[in-house]
Amino acid sequence: MGEPAPDEATVRAADRVLSGVVRLGSRMRSERPRGTRLSMGMLGVLLRLAHRPEMMPGELAESIGAAPQSMTRILAGLEERGLVARRTDPRDRRASLVSLTDAGRDALAADGRARRTWLAAAMTGLTPAERELLAIAGDLMDRLADADPYGGATADGAGTPE
Repeated sequence: MGEPAPDEATVRAADRVLSGVVRLGSRMRSERPRGTRLSMGMLGVLLRLAHRPEMMPGELAESIGAAPQSMTRILAGLEERGLVARRTDPRDRRASLVSLTDAGRDALAADGRARRTWLAAAMTGLTPAERELLAIAGDLMDRLADADPYGGATADGAGTPE
């Protein structure tokens, strides 16, 4: 037996959230600094590692929707720049774990600075209550990103949050 279908109001709300996320995401990508050295795949890996300190390459690939071959290239580029480090997994000596380096954290912060500046400037046109509502919405979107309403593992492999 499957999960009950969401009601029409929830579906309409999901449509509005999806539209807003897609449009804002597109705008935020356009606000990235010109000539950035980080591809969107590289940025996705750095963002994932900022939220989960160590991951296996296969987990990283799955979490950002990349093919294993693409992840190999992405990780090689990040390692070459000193933005990630690999170490042998102590539980399985054949596997490796990838983590963010201090340089990776710095690169991630620098990449986000222009977008954060644009977003903060755009938000000044909102009322204080609207800005607070967006802050709450941001927290809710983080929770939604970790959710799996169907009971399996989440995109980052952590399982359904309590």
